[in-house]
Amino acid sequence: MAGLQKILIILLVLVLVLLALVFSLNNQMAVSLNFLLFETQPHGVAVWIIMAFVVGALVGVLMTMLATVRNSVSRRTLQKRLDRAEQALEKSRAQNDRTL
Repeated sequence: MAGLQKILIILLVLVLVLLALVFSLNNQMAVSLNFLLFETQPHGVAVWIIMAFVVGALVGVLMTMLATVRNSVSRRTLQKRLDRAEQALEKSRAQNDRTL
């Protein structure tokens, strides 16, 4: 089953690469992007679109990593609070057992 999954993933990647190649060959007109203060060098439309996807993917990965770190820190903090509360409860139970 794992072998079949690997083969399907490889085929999917190859199809995506082929589609990107066909797309880039069909969109070779050079354009420059005009921002408020500067203008970029002319590159093909496909280059700009592929760069936008890559930058978007990198931003997504970065945001996911930051969220994961934040959740990890929060989990550790909550685990410490839980441990302290459990210790206090055990201590309270032990004192109640002595008084009975």
